[in-house]
Amino acid sequence: MDNGDKSWMYLLRWTDEYIRGVNNFLDKAFERASQRNKILCPCKKCINRYWHYRNVVEDHLVVNGFVDGYTKWVFHGEGLSSRNAPHQSNDDEDSNMRDDIDGLLHDTFRNVEGEAEQEEQMRETLSEDAKRFFRLLEEGKQELYPGCETFTKLSFTIRLYVFKSLHGLSNVAFSDMLELLKEAFPFAQLPESFNKARNMIKDLGLHYEKIHACPNDCMLFWKDNAKADSCFVCGASRWKVVDASLTNTSSKIPVKVLRYFPLKPRLQRIFMCPETAIAMRWHANERLTDGNMRHPADGEAWKDFNSLHPDFSRGPCNVRLGLSSDGFNPFRTMSISHSTRSVMLMNYNLSP
Repeated sequence: MDNGDKSWMYLLRWTDEYIRGVNNFLDKAFERASQRNKILCPCKKCINRYWHYRNVVEDHLVVNGFVDGYTKWVFHGEGLSSRNAPHQSNDDEDSNMRDDIDGLLHDTFRNVEGEAEQEEQMRETLSEDAKRFFRLLEEGKQELYPGCETFTKLSFTIRLYVFKSLHGLSNVAFSDMLELLKEAFPFAQLPESFNKARNMIKDLGLHYEKIHACPNDCMLFWKDNAKADSCFVCGASRWKVVDASLTNTSSKIPVKVLRYFPLKPRLQRIFMCPETAIAMRWHANERLTDGNMRHPADGEAWKDFNSLHPDFSRGPCNVRLGLSSDGFNPFRTMSISHSTRSVMLMNYNLSP
C-alpha cells in the first residue's frame, strides 16, 4: 500500500488526478483487504462500516469523498504487510515495523524477572509463570529460518494468528496452512499444529474462556450449573438438536456461547509494569481539581460513590471500571438474524 503523497484525496472529486488516486487506492485495497470481492467502503457515509463491490465503492468515493482524517488506510491493508520495506529509506520507520516481542514478554511477565536472574539456580522451583516466560523467551529468540532477521518463531506465529483472525480462517484452514508452509519450507521453525500455536497465544495471556449460555439468556452454565443440560428458568435445552446421520461427530454442540476474557489476570498485568501502575493512580494524584468536568472522577456520581464507600475511595490503586455493551452482526450482512453482543469494561483510573 502506498505510503507516499495522498494530497490528491483533498482535490475536487471530478478531477482526473482524484479519480486516478481513487483507482490506485482500489487496486491496492482489493489486493490486500478484500473479502468475497468486497472491501469496507471508506466514504463519508459508510465510514468503513459496510462492505461493497468495487464499482459501488468507486461511486461512493467520487460522490461523497473519503471520510475525514482517513489518511492511513488501516482497514485496507496499509501497515499489515512489509512487502514495501525494501523501498523504505527511513531506518526508524523500518525498525518500527518489527515486532517488539522481547518488550512484550518482559511487560507480560514483569513479575517473574527476579526469578530470571537466578534461573540456573532455581530451575526446579520456578513458578508456572516463570516457566512460561522462559519457554516463550526461548521461542522468541529462535530465528524463523537460518539468517532470518525479520521474524522469530514466536513473532511469526503471532502474525499468523492475527492473519487468521483478520480473514476469518477456520481452525482446520489454519492447520492446513501450517502443513503447507512446513512442506514448502521444511527448515522453518513453525508450530506443529493449530493447538500448539493456540497454546503459545494462551501463554501470552491473550486467551479467553468459553461459557455455555441459555438460548434465551436466562443463565450461564458454569460453576454449580456447569453440568446442567437445560435452563433452570425457562427449561430450554443447552444443546443444539443435530441429526447424527448428517454429522461425523458425537460431541454435543451448545446453542449459545459466551466468550469471556478473564478480568483478574489482565488487571494484575497492569500492576506488573511500574509505568502502568503509576498511571493507575492518575485520577487521585495527577488529575486537576479546578471544578471543570474533564473525567468521570470530576462528576457527582464519582463523588457520591466515594461518600458511600470511604474505605475503597482511600486506596488510589483500587480499580474503577465502566461497563458498556452493544450488539453487532459479525458476518457483515443484515440479511441474517445472527448477532453478537459485546460487553466491554473501561478503566476509569487512567487519564482521558
